[in-house]
Amino acid sequence: MRIIKLTESTRQNILENLLKRSPNSYGQFEASVAEILANVKENKDKAVFEYTEKFDKAHIDASNIQVTEEEINEAYGLVDEKLLTVIRKALVNIRTYHMKQKQYSWFDSTEQGTILGQKVTPIEKVGVYVPGGKAVYPSSVLMNIVPAKVAGVSKIVMTTPPGANGKVNPTTLVAAKEAGVDVIYKVGGAQAIGALAYGTESIPKVDKIVGPGNIYVALAKKAVYGHVSIDSIAGPSEILVLADETANPRYVAADLLSQAEHDEMASAILITTSEELAQNVSVQVEQLVQELSRKEIMEKSLENYGYILVAETMEDAIETANEIASEHLEIVTKDPFNTMTKIKNAGAIFLGEYSSEPLGDYFAGPNHVLPTNGTAKFFSALSVDDFIKKSSIISYSREALMEIHKDIEDFATSEQLTAHANSIRVRFED
Repeated sequence: MRIIKLTESTRQNILENLLKRSPNSYGQFEASVAEILANVKENKDKAVFEYTEKFDKAHIDASNIQVTEEEINEAYGLVDEKLLTVIRKALVNIRTYHMKQKQYSWFDSTEQGTILGQKVTPIEKVGVYVPGGKAVYPSSVLMNIVPAKVAGVSKIVMTTPPGANGKVNPTTLVAAKEAGVDVIYKVGGAQAIGALAYGTESIPKVDKIVGPGNIYVALAKKAVYGHVSIDSIAGPSEILVLADETANPRYVAADLLSQAEHDEMASAILITTSEELAQNVSVQVEQLVQELSRKEIMEKSLENYGYILVAETMEDAIETANEIASEHLEIVTKDPFNTMTKIKNAGAIFLGEYSSEPLGDYFAGPNHVLPTNGTAKFFSALSVDDFIKKSSIISYSREALMEIHKDIEDFATSEQLTAHANSIRVRFED
């Protein structure tokens, strides 16, 4: 990996390079996505079936687009029992963590006759998109469905592309069933997002769409936002390790590669105050890349978006970490909890040398659907909050309103909204 001295100039160059990975930088695909969405909106099932034939080489129609109970039962027979056990253990951790996020309605009343409050209501219908093809991520299935279930969503609809044989990956089906999905449809790509956003004869329109996907899926979600809600527009995966001289270079190298293997656009960055650690991590990365299966992907990822930055001080390192606002941030310093208090921007923070990033991906419980491309400055991890709505509750008695009605009338009149003022005034006419 390239080793660079951290300066203001190198920091700005890296930030600009990382932003090239954003889905917002791929406008050349937007026309194709818009065409697919318009076709699905107008022709509904017909368009979905045609695109599935074209892109997935699968013959899908109204009779087989919905995954049946028989297919799910068949999937259970194809999934290794050990993996099923792990999925169930992970589910317990994920559900327990998200239960702590659950919010409840509340009301405050006063003796003057006022009641103010907040009514929490689950979103009624949610669509979960799950990638298919070579990408099989049952962990993402759990992370998207569980918080929706905890929130109390009435109907969770999942879409995922079928293989050429018209079947869905069995591990995906089993994970969805275990997490509590209501119905699964065999459709992927931008056409699946269109079907969920607009509704077709077979697939119901939902209120919100969540889940990761390729650039076509990301741009389709961006295009339908406003017509329905979405979780976020996810970019390529990324990890930033903040370390000092106490860090184990082999551990750090392994963690950097755990994200570099995702795809060629993934980013893996080490920021350290130790020149010796920087050199040792670079050596370990070179060795480990030769031993791991996705060598070509990792090499390309590191060539494009891999950096080892050597900072003068830990303050400089922390400032840069906050600027990058990484999806995953590992802190491997002498006192990681103290360092963590200075971090403002990160999707998920992993503390100490035994809290490696895959712990969060699969098992610990916090959600692994995280903000990317610097959006951790204003976005959070997927949570139960993403599947609820909050309505304000206001109730005043005549006596309570009488005390302040003149104030409201004056405020409204100052904005020249006389009908607003009159709406209050008529209640106190002689």
